[in-house]
Amino acid sequence: MKRLITILSIILFAIQLTVQAGVVTNEARLEYNKGIDSYKLGQYKEAILYFKRAIEISPDYVDAYYNLGNLYEYLNQNDLALTTFQQLVVRNPKDYDALLKAAEIAQKLEKHDLTIKYASLIPSDAQSYDKAQELIKNSKISNYNSLKQYSTSNKLSSTEYFPQNYVLYDNLQGPTGLTADSSGNLYVACYVNNTIVKILPNGERLILSSDKRINGPIDIAIDNYENIYVANYLNNNVLKISKYGVVTVLIGNISKPYGLHLTNNTLYISAQGSNSVLKYKLKDN
Repeated sequence: MKRLITILSIILFAIQLTVQAGVVTNEARLEYNKGIDSYKLGQYKEAILYFKRAIEISPDYVDAYYNLGNLYEYLNQNDLALTTFQQLVVRNPKDYDALLKAAEIAQKLEKHDLTIKYASLIPSDAQSYDKAQELIKNSKISNYNSLKQYSTSNKLSSTEYFPQNYVLYDNLQGPTGLTADSSGNLYVACYVNNTIVKILPNGERLILSSDKRINGPIDIAIDNYENIYVANYLNNNVLKISKYGVVTVLIGNISKPYGLHLTNNTLYISAQGSNSVLKYKLKDN
């Protein structure tokens, strides 16, 4: 049983949660219970030591990790709290409470990529799914605002930075990958609002697709038939968007697809999550 420590206005709530755990020795349980008792007495340093001893004795003691992480968070030692929950997630990847805690603490530390990473691992049938999706949304916006602030603060005058014949397409929501077709149309993947924008040669903008299956578009490519291919980073797949806007999943189960390159009807996909590159032969269409 997992005994989850939380604190609100100096009130202790003990919540009993069933978890899958490794073998825990009686000696480790004894140290763990001492940690609980010390915590109740407000002896937080001692509680930390007892929880750590319990983990040393039984390295897969998930309850000890959980309460140690919560205690670090309460003491505003968020770096240690995040590390503790990360260790717990390694031992029990399906502990969705731990994944949510890791995501929440990463957001406190403004480590938005980690927030997105852990929150994205929570499935849609989990009780914490809605909270996880909200964390992802907020972190993507924070990432975009940070990049925008950096860009603004480091902007040079147009005469210093651009030649006089440049054209600037601004106010895009987290632009990442881009490509162009033979007619001079520009296609931009917008990571923050999960859309693919088409910019015509005259500057007019169209939403090519904002399909609900687009989630974290980070790179795009186009073939000779004007089909668009999207590295769908947060959904671990590659999408195909036809010239008519029809969206299908071209390739699934790719761990964090990041970069796309298309040549001679062959699509190359870099998979950041598995440190690999996939070569995929496209059908003529």
